[in-house]
Amino acid sequence: MLTLLRNHKEEERLAKSRIIFDRLFRLPEFRKALTILFYFPFNGEVNTVEMIKQAQKLGKRIGLPRIMRDKKRIIPAIVDSLEEDLETGPYGIKQPKTNRLQALRLENLDMVIVPGVAFDKRNNRLGRGGGYYDRFLKSLPSLIPTVGLAFDFQIVDHLPQQEKHDIPVTKVLIN
Repeated sequence: MLTLLRNHKEEERLAKSRIIFDRLFRLPEFRKALTILFYFPFNGEVNTVEMIKQAQKLGKRIGLPRIMRDKKRIIPAIVDSLEEDLETGPYGIKQPKTNRLQALRLENLDMVIVPGVAFDKRNNRLGRGGGYYDRFLKSLPSLIPTVGLAFDFQIVDHLPQQEKHDIPVTKVLIN
């Protein structure tokens, strides 16, 4: 699946990401959300950059995860500018800068957009193996919708070895 993501043609990835963008922005949960935690796209994932910019234009407060590698956890932090507020973090993923870190309280999130390497038909997700999102999703208040974004080829019938700490998302949007 990682190879498929990496080898996905950029123009096709952007076109499919645009379809997912449209589906996300039509969701009632998205429309009423004031504060949304997105992810910054990495290594072939659904591109969220235009989603983030458009959500900001709509007046939504945007957060991105900051990886705390030593604690194996994610800290959601407010991002006002994708150009000024980000730096390259662990694993090469863009994240909020330490000196600009404005942590978001979990209960202040209205929606969380979740990346994944693969998803199954029951909304279980396969991440990149660090368990960061599983720990984060487990700590979220249960009423906060979590939405996985995926390309059609990332949806499988069953994921291997679902473990008790694996947390499914509320729904998955595909192109």
